[in-house]
Amino acid sequence: MLKSAFHRFLLFSLLVFAILGNSQEKEADPTRDFPKLSDTISEAGTYQSNPIGAYNEAFYIVNRLNENIGLPPNHLNFQTPQATLEQFISSCRNNNFEEAGYALNLNLFPKEVTKKEAAILAEKFYFVLNQRVKIDWNNISDRPDGQIDITTSTNGAIAGNPRRSVVFGEVDLNNRDVVLRLQRVKLDDYGAFWMIASNTVENIEPLYEEYGPRKLDRIMPQWARVSFLGFPVWKFVATILLFFMAYAVGRVFSYVTRRLLLKSDRAWLRTTANKLAKPAGIALSMLFFYIILNKLISFSGPYSSTIYAILLVLVIASIAWLLMSFINAVMTYIAEHKIGDSSIEENTQARMMMTYISVARRLLTIIIIFVAISVVLSQFRSLEKLGISLLASAGLITIILGVAAQNTLGNIIAGIQIALTRPCKIGDTLYIGDEWCYVEDIRFTYMVTRTWDSRRLIIPLKDIISKPFQNWSMTNAHRLQPIVVYADYNIDVQLVREKFSELLKQEEEYDEEHPPVVQVTEVTEKAIAIRALCSAQDANSAWELHCKLREELVKFIAQLNDGKHLSKERILIQKEPT
Repeated sequence: MLKSAFHRFLLFSLLVFAILGNSQEKEADPTRDFPKLSDTISEAGTYQSNPIGAYNEAFYIVNRLNENIGLPPNHLNFQTPQATLEQFISSCRNNNFEEAGYALNLNLFPKEVTKKEAAILAEKFYFVLNQRVKIDWNNISDRPDGQIDITTSTNGAIAGNPRRSVVFGEVDLNNRDVVLRLQRVKLDDYGAFWMIASNTVENIEPLYEEYGPRKLDRIMPQWARVSFLGFPVWKFVATILLFFMAYAVGRVFSYVTRRLLLKSDRAWLRTTANKLAKPAGIALSMLFFYIILNKLISFSGPYSSTIYAILLVLVIASIAWLLMSFINAVMTYIAEHKIGDSSIEENTQARMMMTYISVARRLLTIIIIFVAISVVLSQFRSLEKLGISLLASAGLITIILGVAAQNTLGNIIAGIQIALTRPCKIGDTLYIGDEWCYVEDIRFTYMVTRTWDSRRLIIPLKDIISKPFQNWSMTNAHRLQPIVVYADYNIDVQLVREKFSELLKQEEEYDEEHPPVVQVTEVTEKAIAIRALCSAQDANSAWELHCKLREELVKFIAQLNDGKHLSKERILIQKEPT
């Protein structure tokens, strides 16, 4: 009841929050509004062609430049890439967007663009920069030729070619990279100077439409825009409310799904309810939170990259967990309802299918984790470039895989090989390193086996492939177990043979697949070794039968002729002549 009331309170608070914002939208001061989301420059206008003329490696020679608003005033410093970008950002921070508009190369827009429209473009571009771009100022030159100063140990000068284009950021737009550039241009007899490239300016409108202020940013009244440590308090409060709202959505979905599916008569639906209700609810809540936050609130400044990165990782992680839980649910359902009892050794088909399921589940889990990590890394440009550079270096990758991950990858590949070649399966009886054990599970890199005394023996999968071992259940669970007893030379082996046959046929474990066999297999200086063979349906039964019959045979030999035929050591004592 308390949880339900709390959830209703959150929903009511958000509703009131939105109503208050909407009620103030019409009364808000237009000077405080963000630029409109629609295009500032009409798409119906006549756009100009690229004005770049003759070639020069130090700058772009243009035959026109911002004819509609004019060249930058002399008090603006556009002599270096860093100076131009600093001038643009400084003017925007001071709300002097008309001055900031001079840093934009408008040559690809119609001639009719006004200073006011250029100022709006500058404001839109500043908003996108502030929200989505982390500028690396160390890599933006403060020299007119665009080169980066390099200090050497000898303080010697390093000669280089001048640069006429400098990249200061990248933004994803509809699955393509929009590269943000500064370009050095020269018009007629004027000196060359740096401006934000015309191709970059051309993308301001779609970038602002994609990353511009959201609904709550626009409708929030001025009295609610109180900041603490540079962060608007209302955004923090709204984010917390949205988080609890998403949490409530996920919990309700999990609860309803579980209650409905557990009532079903179908086993696969009940398995789904038990395995997928919780991860599905968490994935839904995270996805809901991510989408609604993007729709209602925009973050800017130093917080934006961290917030969006954390949200993205959480969403991808929750979806990956859901997929892994789905695979686990499917495999569990198949193992429990479509496969027989794999603990019975003669059920070879069931044990083979359990091995396939075990390896397939872990292989699919590895693939999902790898894809999830790849998606996460692809969203961070610095890591993406790092990954590309590493992949380009085949030698480095070879060293990393060959040294750091040799054992892990070797065991994973061995697991796949075990699934394909089937030297052993879950439920098989193995004899490895003087240990008699059962295969309980085959995991990513190792096999879990259970010994006769309930110990767990962990064996790397590489050892299974590379070292010999005995599989007592590979083709048939039937087991032939030897019994060895020692007796005196004078014993009548035929009596032992008859007694063993009598004893064997009385035991329930005897499967009658092999007839009773008693043989003399060894002669020592003290006794003869008598070996009797008994057979049973599996290794465990054979061992039990072996122990019983050995006990009975020893008893029989000990009682035969009052123990006369027990093994003994003969000593001849002779009296020395006097």
